Amino acid sequence: MTFKAVEIAKDVYWVGAIDWPLSDFHGYTTYRGSTYNAYLVVGDEVILVDTVKKHLFKEMVKRIASVIPLEKIDYVISNHAEMDHSGALVELLKYAKPKAIIASQMGAKNLKMQLHNLPEITVVKDGEEKILGGIKFKFIETRMLHWPDSMFTWLPEREILFSQDAFGMHYAVSKIFVDENDRHTVEWEMAYYYANILMPYSNLVLKLLERVEALGIKPKIIASDHGPIFRGNDVTWAIQLYRKFALQEPSKRAIIVYDTMWGSTELMAKAIADGIVSEKVEAVLLPLSKTKRSDVATEILYSGAIIVGSPTINNTLFPSLADVLTYLFGLRPQNKIGAVFGSYGWSGEATKQLVEYLEKMKIPIIGEVKCQFVPDDEKLRECFELGVKVARELKNICGEKQNG
Repeated sequence: MTFKAVEIAKDVYWVGAIDWPLSDFHGYTTYRGSTYNAYLVVGDEVILVDTVKKHLFKEMVKRIASVIPLEKIDYVISNHAEMDHSGALVELLKYAKPKAIIASQMGAKNLKMQLHNLPEITVVKDGEEKILGGIKFKFIETRMLHWPDSMFTWLPEREILFSQDAFGMHYAVSKIFVDENDRHTVEWEMAYYYANILMPYSNLVLKLLERVEALGIKPKIIASDHGPIFRGNDVTWAIQLYRKFALQEPSKRAIIVYDTMWGSTELMAKAIADGIVSEKVEAVLLPLSKTKRSDVATEILYSGAIIVGSPTINNTLFPSLADVLTYLFGLRPQNKIGAVFGSYGWSGEATKQLVEYLEKMKIPIIGEVKCQFVPDDEKLRECFELGVKVARELKNICGEKQNG
């Protein structure tokens, strides 16, 4: 039989689906596809934790059938109602008749609004425990991480945390444990996912990590709804990474996000980068002609400064800058400084609009350079000095952080 379940602990199985061709997840570029993870817990009764995206229902079903007949499922737990985890639920109910579908209060509400004609859903409260199939399950609400309905399911006796989207990544893998895959790729994909999905909720992430520790939850396995599963020492590593991501501490690294029409804005970007590097601070140029918005979001997670540059076209900024800055505004990066630059022919509104975007994001702006048509040596020196100014301010901020 194809599509077999994988045992991740005694009587606990991964029964998810792999979406190898996925290239975009609501505006987030997925270079390595994704997995939609569902889990089967087999005790005196059978519990299914989450489902998969609707079009991959048959793959999930075949994995479940490699362990037990579909009609043997007694309970379905929905940790997160988003359609990539609940989309297959209606199809599942044509074959399985569980005693209950279990969700948080907001989860029940969201499921009913998305998947019509569902049976009554059993609502669990934050911190509630249930014995299902002779196994203790504890439910912990994680509201706005990243939907209002989100929750963790904790199996204390097995030391397994089903963490829904937290600790996840869009990364299609045939080997389902983190330690079976390239560690650097896992870290990058984890950061990529965090930056594009969870960065707006970083303060809540820090509070949740504190709460999990206070509750004495020390998992040996973290099984999220996307990507490979953490076990052993990788669990500690994952938690440490999440704390680092959530803190968004400033670093001596600046990203320069820009687009160009005739090369003038690009010349300015390179001069700014040279100024930054002259102060022994890292500069990363991100030309939007080849950089996706989700790449910019990930780079800003690791950086202390964002410098944005745009030519003026039709009395406004270049469309690619409007796209990226609108996207970043929703992600709400913290602890950054900013600067703007741009070239123009006869009006020059773009830099003013760039300032407005950064101000909306509450990013303090420490400098601006405008150039009409092609920058000469004097204007390029001005750009160089802007880079120097940004770098020195970053070193000052990071020095204050280190000296405390």
